[in-house]
Amino acid sequence: MAGDEVGEGRNVLGEPLATCSTSPLTGFFRDGCCNTGPEDLGVHTVCCEVTADFLAFSKARGNDLSTPRPEFGFSGLKPGDRWCLCAARWQEAHDAGMAPRVVIQATHERTLAVCDLGDLKRLALDLS
Repeated sequence: MAGDEVGEGRNVLGEPLATCSTSPLTGFFRDGCCNTGPEDLGVHTVCCEVTADFLAFSKARGNDLSTPRPEFGFSGLKPGDRWCLCAARWQEAHDAGMAPRVVIQATHERTLAVCDLGDLKRLALDLS
């Protein structure tokens, strides 16, 4: 939970946190995982696979994730990329019917303070 050191996170199922993406390199700490800590005010904990529809939705809400920002070492996301998304943004997208699919094994347990586990599971890529 908050205060977890990088690499010590647990996922929403209470298991060790899996890697979300190393290409593009994601995570608040840019460690490939959706780890979090007190300095992560945006709670970047939901590992998702972005879609064109979600990227357009996020841009319309003021968070442009598709435009490259080389000054921040950010190449921009394209559909199919996995990314550690802010839990509140995922919930906002869910409520609007625009939420991207989730990688449950790589979604940090702190997400559960914002998002419902049932909603996450319904949009999970890695559960059968």
